[in-house]
Amino acid sequence: MKKIVIGVLVGIFVLAGIACAVFHKTFLSDNVQNREVVIVVPKGADFEQVMDTLRKYEVLKSEETFRKTAEALKYKKIKIGKYDLSDCRSNLDLVRMLRRGQHYSVKFTFNNVRTADQFVEKVGNKFFFEPSELWAMLQNRDTMQKYGLNDTTAVCLFIPNTYELYYDITAADFLDKMYDYYQQFWNEQRKATASEIGLTPVQVVTLASIVEEENMRPSEKAIIAGLYMNRLHKDMLLQSDPTVKFAIGDFARKRILNADLKVDSPYNTYKYRGLPPGPIRIPEASTMDSVLHYRHHNYIYMCAKEDFSGYHNFTASPAVHAQNAARYRAALNARNIKK
Repeated sequence: MKKIVIGVLVGIFVLAGIACAVFHKTFLSDNVQNREVVIVVPKGADFEQVMDTLRKYEVLKSEETFRKTAEALKYKKIKIGKYDLSDCRSNLDLVRMLRRGQHYSVKFTFNNVRTADQFVEKVGNKFFFEPSELWAMLQNRDTMQKYGLNDTTAVCLFIPNTYELYYDITAADFLDKMYDYYQQFWNEQRKATASEIGLTPVQVVTLASIVEEENMRPSEKAIIAGLYMNRLHKDMLLQSDPTVKFAIGDFARKRILNADLKVDSPYNTYKYRGLPPGPIRIPEASTMDSVLHYRHHNYIYMCAKEDFSGYHNFTASPAVHAQNAARYRAALNARNIKK
């Protein structure tokens, strides 16, 4: 009897050992041989399409053990995503990652962005959708018309801030979310204020973009906004150097030349009256508020100070402005800044 008991126990231990070995080989052993790839599981994919992707990138040493693990863990609901395999070693690691999916929040922060393509670059690969999808939507007039915008004014939709969005959001839902935040900013009070000063929200954003390119410093924003409002009210050319930089595509330009002023572009405010057709950058919310609550004064001229502090000399006098401009040109010449 004793021998029988011992034999049964030995058999149990042997079977347990075999089971452990099988479990380890199937679930825990290193089966992910290519961890230097990011695999994409698209919307509507099934398990066999996932297997095709893993096979394409030679991810697995053994497809059989992976299938067994997937079956044991009931990996049936396929979730879209871009999966970085760098931390996966075993079938268990990989199946858990694929089962979990990528429905997690991502903090997306942006500021100091000028153009739509720069914004798309900022979005980069932070979300599941391809940046090219977002770019195509921003360039599509029918899509942007849904938000009361067009391909020229599309960047009005974006207000610099930190946003928390889900990683697997689509490009269309991303724009809808941005529009939600846009509407929160453009509440009834702000829209009423814009109307009172004779501007639409898009025009406020456009003017704010010019103000911000002139000077990011809070102390001057409302003054600069007031100066351009004075020019608009007098039907004067805005003559804003940043709009010329935008027109010629050179934001680094330190000196605007006479040849630059002749460029035939609707953004050249030395040539065309009124505001340009759209923003020349994506302005901060605070700058838009500086436009809505611009400083009332009689200034119609401004010139950068010759000390290169970033501040400006303001005046209502053409003669005084000429003197300010002469001092600034002399300072540029002294530093041999030609453009």
